[in-house]
Amino acid sequence: MTSAGFPAPRLPAAFMTPGSSSFADFLSVQAPDLLPARRTPVSVTVPLDAPHGTTIVAATFRDGVVMAGDRRATTGNIIAQRDFEKVFPADEYSCVGIAGSAGLAVEMVRLFQAELEHYEKIEGTTLSLDGKANRLSALLRGNLGMAMQGLAVVPLFAGFDLEASVGRIFSYDVTGGRYEEQAFHSVGSGSLFARGSLKKLYREGLTAEDCVTAAIQALYDAADDDSATGGPDMTRRIFPVVAVVTDKGFSKMSTDDVATIARRVVDARMLRPDGPAAGLT
Repeated sequence: MTSAGFPAPRLPAAFMTPGSSSFADFLSVQAPDLLPARRTPVSVTVPLDAPHGTTIVAATFRDGVVMAGDRRATTGNIIAQRDFEKVFPADEYSCVGIAGSAGLAVEMVRLFQAELEHYEKIEGTTLSLDGKANRLSALLRGNLGMAMQGLAVVPLFAGFDLEASVGRIFSYDVTGGRYEEQAFHSVGSGSLFARGSLKKLYREGLTAEDCVTAAIQALYDAADDDSATGGPDMTRRIFPVVAVVTDKGFSKMSTDDVATIARRVVDARMLRPDGPAAGLT
């Protein structure tokens, strides 16, 4: 009884019963309707009028990993949103970027964040980076029915491996396939152009600032050739979202810091529109 004479509120027994450390497994028993995997896929072709997000790039540097995303979301040939955020912290030492169906992608990120936090609270320790990557793979596999109907989510996951003391990058396909990438990677409609840009700009042993500059250069090149990717918007002060993950954890670069690098990139493009040239050796 409380001091006011009312019964003390109690959580349902399910919340107090020991079980799996997976939050998704808990939901599948207690509230299966909240899981994307339990929804009934639509039986007709989905019209292409749902907002989509592109493009995400990630690259490792000597102290960790950088992930950056442009801010444009599109609906067909229309710009649906100019300042959409596509890069999020997954937990203290990892981040996730999203491309594809924007609404489903954001929902999946929130479930992934809850999954990692729930595991940490239940087990008293954090998952390994490989374990986190596998959990995201399972969530993607559960969305396969919607992906087959055109509502695909394609994330990019990266983090700092505390055991190996290096930054690592993982890509996925819509079926939940997980692939570890070396040095750099990109997803989204502008990914082909962004990866081509990173191929000429990436070097071993980059500093954090150099790695961020290369990522922004790559997004600029993607926006130059892909209409669904937005470049730095100097007029509206809309710049890429940039996350840096090191042994000190996840940090999101401030708008002012990103703007400084973006202005430097844009100013250099005034003199050389195609960007910096790569050496032949």
